[in-house]
Amino acid sequence: MSTDPTAVTEEPARLLVGATEVARYVVDPALDARHGPRPYLHPVRTLGGTVVTDALPADHVWHLGASLAVQDVDGVNLWGGRTYVRDVGYTWRDDHGRIVHTGWSRRSADLLAHQAEWRDPHGRVLLTERRRLAASAVTPDVWRLDLDSALTAPPDRSVRLGSPATNGRPGGAGYGGFFWRAAADGEPTVCTADAAGEEAVNGSTAPWLALAGIGPGGGAYTLVFAGLGPGDRWFVRTAMYPGVCAAFAFDRPAEIPAGTTRHGRYQVWIADGALPPDRCATLASDRRS
Repeated sequence: MSTDPTAVTEEPARLLVGATEVARYVVDPALDARHGPRPYLHPVRTLGGTVVTDALPADHVWHLGASLAVQDVDGVNLWGGRTYVRDVGYTWRDDHGRIVHTGWSRRSADLLAHQAEWRDPHGRVLLTERRRLAASAVTPDVWRLDLDSALTAPPDRSVRLGSPATNGRPGGAGYGGFFWRAAADGEPTVCTADAAGEEAVNGSTAPWLALAGIGPGGGAYTLVFAGLGPGDRWFVRTAMYPGVCAAFAFDRPAEIPAGTTRHGRYQVWIADGALPPDRCATLASDRRS
């Protein structure tokens, strides 16, 4: 199948702030199963036009802009790429599922809402999801993305969420959840209110996290993330690649009990320019709907 990020079977939806397109939402990408096909946002732009996401990069082809993705959902890889196997390491396996868009409940310029199914390689439904994405203006140089997700387990079985870290990989590789692969020319900077740098920030539970970089066209930008849920932690990479994840299973597996729903609400402030930490904190303090 195609690995072209523009190859889809349904046209991408658009998110606008006023008359400005700030993101495209690809709900049905025509991708190889090994890339973890799933709905994703790309390109996401600042109000000034700087692209702040990357999709299918050469270093990790399965990184798809901004998306929800987990490497271990009851043993099914819904992240893409190789699977980390305890005492073995990363291994190519035929365990790739897909997150399938099953219908829209609302589409407007600033709000997208739909349903999806998290499926195993044979099409069995592992989880059902209701998802809502909204774009809103904050200031002339900042807009906010809100992503709400409700993941529901089947009535007859619980669902376990894991990561390479919970499967034995050392080094704080607890990724899997709401993941943002950033676009950056050079290594970006990352900070929270009381820490700076990848090593200090990775694994933290800070209420907000900011990543600042230079986009592919030379424009400076800042992304401010908030929305960790109970048990979540920040997974961060800046040296190997630029990425931030609100990780569900950073150092221990998470579980969605049978018939119950895991709710997540994530906010990202997308700003032109390099914002100082005090302004990042001010933005993150306003989490009104």
